[in-house]
Amino acid sequence: MKSILCIDHLNKSFGDVQAVRDLSFRVREGELFAFLGVNGAGKSTTINILCGQLTKDSGSVVIDGTDLDQNADQIKRELGVVFQGSVLDAALSVYDNLQSRAALYGIAGQAFRHRLAELASLLELDDLLKRSVGKLSGGQQRRVDIARALLHRPKILILDEPTTGLDPQTRKMIWNVIADLRKTENMTVFLTTHYMEEAADADYVVILDNGSISAEGTPLELKNAYSGDYVTIYGIHEDTVKTLGVEFEPLRGAYRLSVPNTRAATELILRHPEVFGDYEITKGKMDDVFLAVTGKKLTGGDLQ
Repeated sequence: MKSILCIDHLNKSFGDVQAVRDLSFRVREGELFAFLGVNGAGKSTTINILCGQLTKDSGSVVIDGTDLDQNADQIKRELGVVFQGSVLDAALSVYDNLQSRAALYGIAGQAFRHRLAELASLLELDDLLKRSVGKLSGGQQRRVDIARALLHRPKILILDEPTTGLDPQTRKMIWNVIADLRKTENMTVFLTTHYMEEAADADYVVILDNGSISAEGTPLELKNAYSGDYVTIYGIHEDTVKTLGVEFEPLRGAYRLSVPNTRAATELILRHPEVFGDYEITKGKMDDVFLAVTGKKLTGGDLQ
């Protein structure tokens, strides 16, 4: 699988503040790539450089074989971007917003109507097309934002905290649409999010802290490296749990044991088979990974 985005030794400073420090990573074609970090970690600066909204100080950005320094206009046509804040014109209808955006890419007439019909079906926009954007709910606006970013069939869809503040039903619908587009159009998705369950579904994760990479890998690799496993035992007395000699916490009707890894869990079970009549083993969560890597908790995009 080829790399569709290659960033090498990227740097960007604002006065004395070095927002991005010698940043290098690869994004493979068709994958869901999660780019994580608290506010101020350098995520937005990197995205703004990719989109041509900021100039870098040094380093290289290559998208689908095209160098940003050589042909920024070509790169912009390869990207679709859903920003944290909506960029729609609240006074215009949904149809007019999408039509004016499509015109910037030379998409008009029958080509526009065909693409609009596809996206309206995918994102359930048919009943919203004649309504002004300013009268839509937050979830409805977000669906229009995504349609706007997809009009020109980008190779890479950049989602900057796309589901923040949305209800679970809308979040699920948006992710179903994105999964479908990745499958049918081999679209690459570059995601920033503070919902760690979304990052857990990524193919690859980069965690940024103070402008540089603190950790990277698949979710499984990161969980194995930075968080332990949990063994939950049911139908057992606390006195028995204490004899196992491991850290535990009581749950409703169960006890959850903390172990370093799956091997340790297996060895514990084999040593005490009489204790583990009803149990389950689970990996640590991406929240645990993020906290272990950065020493910070990611909640609502805020540093705690």
